[in-house]
Amino acid sequence: MKLLRSAAIAATLSASVLAGCQGMGMGEVMHQGYVVDQETLALAPVGSSREQVLLSLGSPSSTATFDNEVFYYISQKRTRPMAFMKPKIVEQSVLAVYFKKDGNVERLAHYTLQDGKVFDMIARVTPTGGAETTFLGQLLRGGANPGAMMKNMLGGNN
Repeated sequence: MKLLRSAAIAATLSASVLAGCQGMGMGEVMHQGYVVDQETLALAPVGSSREQVLLSLGSPSSTATFDNEVFYYISQKRTRPMAFMKPKIVEQSVLAVYFKKDGNVERLAHYTLQDGKVFDMIARVTPTGGAETTFLGQLLRGGANPGAMMKNMLGGNN
């Protein structure tokens, strides 16, 4: 009888703990970045100046200045089932504002997760092209000269 009562108490306690876990906000949704609405976007049409874009849309999340300047306004929606788990990006939106050399908007583009790679907003790292090779990989491809490297390390540059 005592064993049956202990089993019933354990089952009741387990059920109440599991029920408590379900009510504690399982599943967290996090929004990060800049969400662009159509009314605000209409304030910075093609042909507007860089200053007008900054006044209407605010500071960009990121910029690029390779050929012409580009402003990126990035927003992400991430979810995680439990607070201790790593969040997963489920939605991403990137508004790219391309400028001509004279500083006026050339075109606007809207990208999503389906259009390309995911921006890592936490580490602030964007994957680059090319391949990173290790020392062993360079040796196997013939790209490293071990004799010259040892000579350089030991200071024998004569």
